[in-house]
Amino acid sequence: MKRIIFYIFLLITSFVLQGTLFKTLSFGGISPNLLLVCVVSFGLMRGEKTGLLLGFFSGLLMDIFLGPFIGFYALLLMYVGFVTGFFHKVFFAEDLKLPLLLIIVSDISYGFLCYVLLFLLRGKTDILYYFMHVIIPECVYTTVVTILIYPLCLFINHKLETDERKRAIKFV
Repeated sequence: MKRIIFYIFLLITSFVLQGTLFKTLSFGGISPNLLLVCVVSFGLMRGEKTGLLLGFFSGLLMDIFLGPFIGFYALLLMYVGFVTGFFHKVFFAEDLKLPLLLIIVSDISYGFLCYVLLFLLRGKTDILYYFMHVIIPECVYTTVVTILIYPLCLFINHKLETDERKRAIKFV
């Protein structure tokens, strides 16, 4: 129950920070995708199911407040969380390379799919411009923010796992 409350708090806080603080700290209209960082981080730390659920609910939050229609971002982030959850088996907490690589690949894939489904199908075919002026800068900014946020997520996950183990031992 403690973990579920934490996830709700995490998603709401990330959404609010992404829409307020990081919008004011944007460079050329580009701000980091904190919800993507949370989905990838906890999908990597906890597995496919957690990544899928966090992706769905964070995407649903984006759909309700920002999306062109309900379900678009929920579906995209759900797939991102599910796919990154597969890497849970090769996850080492001390190594920062895998989470950074997964966040870079996820952010580029997310940006490309958003372009294809939101712009390309409406006839806006300047993909090189969008890639160089939106996708790559957002990916770089998100990666820099990940270096700061990921250790905090790792610490909180470790703390929650320790509490869960203590409760399990006390219960038995």
